[in-house]
Amino acid sequence: MTDLDSPIPRFHLAMPVDDLDAARRFYGGVLGLEQGRSAETWVDWNLHGHQFVTHLAPRPERAHNPVDGHDVPVPHFGLILTVADFQTLAERLRAAGTDFVIEPYVRFEGQTGEQWTMFLLDPAGNALEFKAFADDSQVFAV
Repeated sequence: MTDLDSPIPRFHLAMPVDDLDAARRFYGGVLGLEQGRSAETWVDWNLHGHQFVTHLAPRPERAHNPVDGHDVPVPHFGLILTVADFQTLAERLRAAGTDFVIEPYVRFEGQTGEQWTMFLLDPAGNALEFKAFADDSQVFAV
């Protein structure tokens, strides 16, 4: 079964970017996403089976929210990965010279919802979070 054959509904997310070439280098080159259709003002990306689109548009204002002693950028988006995939991506991002907003670390260590997390910005300033749970039952635990 491919990502596109998934019985789970896939999301569609469109985000503003101010430079499509920089978006192509980051999303295609650094993150390794497959590029789909495109036009002069937008590019579709396969984000693990989800349709993610970068559109030329003004940058939005950002806010922050305190979480586990860090200032988490809002809004943000990302993926929940396996721990192995999280570590592989973290190394790929480090090798690409990524400046992390929040370096990879274990959030809520020893508590409900313990997870690996990291935050970074794309070239347009959009915040991304990638996380991983050693125990998948903790994703929605209260």
